[in-house]
This record gives sequence, structure tokens and C-alpha cells, in this order.
Amino acid sequence: MKIIFAGTPEFAAVALKALHEAGHSIPLVLTQPDRPAGRGLHLQPSPVKKYAMEHGMPVAQPISLRLGGKYPEEALKAHRLLSAVGHDVMVVAAYGLILPRSVLDIPPLGCINIHASLLPRWRGAAPIHRAIEAGDVETGITIMQMDEGLDTGPMLTLEAVPIANDDTTGSLHDKLAALGGRMIVNTLQKLESGEVPAQAQPGEGVTYADKIAKDEAALDFADSAVSIARKIRAFNPFPGAQAQFDSAVIKLWRAEAINEYSPAPPGQVIAADASAGVVVACGEGVLRVTELQKAGGKRLPAAEFLKGFSMEEGRFTRVRQ
Repeated sequence: MKIIFAGTPEFAAVALKALHEAGHSIPLVLTQPDRPAGRGLHLQPSPVKKYAMEHGMPVAQPISLRLGGKYPEEALKAHRLLSAVGHDVMVVAAYGLILPRSVLDIPPLGCINIHASLLPRWRGAAPIHRAIEAGDVETGITIMQMDEGLDTGPMLTLEAVPIANDDTTGSLHDKLAALGGRMIVNTLQKLESGEVPAQAQPGEGVTYADKIAKDEAALDFADSAVSIARKIRAFNPFPGAQAQFDSAVIKLWRAEAINEYSPAPPGQVIAADASAGVVVACGEGVLRVTELQKAGGKRLPAAEFLKGFSMEEGRFTRVRQ
């Protein structure tokens, strides 16, 4: 098939690679404009753009697709390009721009989206983070026919993946990206032969995965240890859960909840050594932190971290914004 691909981050690049290696023709790739990154804040291409350019695929980076929006000339240029490029279908994965009806209607077979959840649960921008934060036992990939709603279109296929107790957003992202790549290849093969009936999403069980805000990373030890441990996993690798210890802001990367009672006030460190790690009292239960990082330092196992940062006495508090 001839595919226009629209995507931006690594999750999407994995799908683009799968489609390319499956032998599909990709006459155009859409991705977000280059963004400043790194210490020098130099403009950096997205992972999708990098892969496309390395393999000779034409790339377009419109700042808008809405004809009646803030950038109508840019949107009109993009529409003309999409209409001029011969293709059968558009595949979309974490693109970052809303596709208006005028774009959805251009591909003969419509626009197909790779979404990292079992719809209708976790529609929206951060489905992987929110599934871990909520304590879900499974998530998955849904391949759906796009409409104008927020991840509301009919489903073509879906597949579940268990969420392991030690999964972080980083590790679960990689599992789902690989699955999404395999599923989109299989789905397009069936779509081409007319073997994929679309199924409306259930009306019940709808939840929304709001975009992660940096201030969510500030931990409150008045919460339960279970809740805090989930947040630490959900915010690894971004934005990184953090708390204040004395005057230092510490990022907490790995931890486990322990069902024990402590009379200490929430945030109080009740043990800090190589064998126990950093054990902290919570509103309910206690938290064993096993990987930490101080500002300007490296992520370290608790035993290594404690060699250069004493926590035998002290208390974690919420980071002051």
C-alpha cells in the first residue's frame, strides 16, 4: 500500500520502521517541527524525521492543519500537498497535531491511528503514564479508524498487554511501541483485502489521559505508599518524581510499597542504609526507595547514593513550586 505516515516521537518511529520494513511505499512523512533540545537548545529533528531522512522519505513539518486556524496559509499548503501525493491511507501515531475533517477525508481508506491503550479507557495524550499511575493490571494497543473526536473512532483491532509490577512508563512504552508496529502491519494487510470490520467503541468505561504536567512530579508523602510507588513508576523517565529533602531536591526513580505501619510522620526517613535502601513513612504504609538522583548527579542505586548523601535523619517534603 501507499501510506502517508504522521507521527513524531520514538513510539511513532517504531511503527514507521515496521511499515517500511514490511515493504509499504511511504511517499510522505508528516512530523512536528524541529524543537530545541539539549544543553545548547539547538533545534533537533524528531525520531520520526530522523528515520525518514535516513531512508530517503520525503518529510513535511506543517505547524497547523486547520484551514480556519491561526496559520491558514500553512494549513492550505499542507492540504494541497496531501491531496497531490498519491496514497491509499494515512497512518497516524502520536503525531501531536489535530487532524480536522478536511484532512481525514483526503485518504481513500481514511486515517488509521495507533493508540497506546485499550480504548475507550485512556483516550488522550498520556495513556501509558495514566495506566500505571492508576494501578491498571493491563493495557494494550488499539488500531482505530480516526474521526473528529479525541480517540473516539471505531476500532479495527486491539490487543492487551499485562502491566508488570516493576513496569515504568519507559519499559511499557517500549513493549507497546513494538506491539503497535506489528499490529499496524497486520491490520493494513487485512484492510487491503477488506477483512477488517470496524467496531464502535463501548459507551461505558471511558477515561481520559490528560497530558502530564511537570508539577505532578512533586510527591506528597501524605499519600499512600502504593499510590506514591505508582507515581514514581509512571513518571519514569519523564518528568521524574521528586521530593525535597532538607534543601535538596531529590528525584526518586524506583521504589516499592511495603505494607507496614509506621508511627513516624509522612515523609520521615525511618531507615537509610545499603541493605534496606531509603525507607520512608507515608500516609499509609511505608515506601522503600531503591534508586535516587540529586540535582546535577547521576541516577544511582540507593546503596551508592547514600555513600555521598546522608539520609539517616531527615524528612521528605513536597517540592516547593
